[in-house]
Amino acid sequence: MPPARSRPADKFDRRRDELAESALLTLGELGYARASLREIAGNSPFSHGVVHYYFSDKTELVIYSVRHYKARCVTRYDAVVAESTTPGELVEAFAAKLAQTIRDEAPMHRLWYDLRTQSMFEESLREAITEIDATLEAMIWRVIDRYATLGDARPAVTPAAAYAMLDGLFHQALLAYTITGEAVLDGLAAQVRAVLPLLVR
Repeated sequence: MPPARSRPADKFDRRRDELAESALLTLGELGYARASLREIAGNSPFSHGVVHYYFSDKTELVIYSVRHYKARCVTRYDAVVAESTTPGELVEAFAAKLAQTIRDEAPMHRLWYDLRTQSMFEESLREAITEIDATLEAMIWRVIDRYATLGDARPAVTPAAAYAMLDGLFHQALLAYTITGEAVLDGLAAQVRAVLPLLVR
């Protein structure tokens, strides 16, 4: 029996995903404002014409790329939630995972905060960034809800407040890591240990 052929739409989506992965490398290095569509193409295996064929402009490419990346990110802590059996175990696993993602993917996180700030000024980014931000809030809430359940407690804050607090700690640690390196990540773990008990009652 001959192998099934890919539909044109599948090939189109696969190529857009490949372009997104390539674009993320340049965007993570240069940031949103400094990376032109031509520069993104120049730092990839694809020509400017190919990139422009699949994406009408830089904004479309950036939004697609960040959605593509964040779709993986929002499941990052699901194993922590599923596998932890005590509140202390969850805190340690969550803190370790936060530090690991800064260590492994700092350029991508810098790009995210860059785009989130830019969305306050560029309306074309706003809808996508707001939607992605909501998925990240839900990701953090799954951790808090599980932490409360394991401790026979309930959350003491709203999902938005929990996200703001932990995202703020993460943002500070990312900035410090960019400047000073690895040592700051121990401080992030200590802050997480201190803050999570404050979020439940």
